[in-house]
Amino acid sequence: MKHLTLSLLLLLAAAPALAQSRPSTPERSCAANRQSVATSGAIVLGTGGFTYDRFVRDRRFCAHGEFLEPAFVPSRDNPQCFVGYRCKVDQPWD
Repeated sequence: MKHLTLSLLLLLAAAPALAQSRPSTPERSCAANRQSVATSGAIVLGTGGFTYDRFVRDRRFCAHGEFLEPAFVPSRDNPQCFVGYRCKVDQPWD
């Protein structure tokens, strides 16, 4: 019985982490999406359906050897909203 109770308590403690959602860009304005990236520096945003990506404000939020790629996402008021950048791995043959 103790194992069942402990297991249930651990499951309940982990539930809030499992339920966290990411902001969905198509449901928000372009300005709100851009502000989320600017404020956070790096944030994961949902881009529609089950797709998502990590967006960054500047190079400081990328790993060594990564480069910035401009990022455009769909938003409520702009189908091609510039929100910041994505970190991309530099290919050795480029």
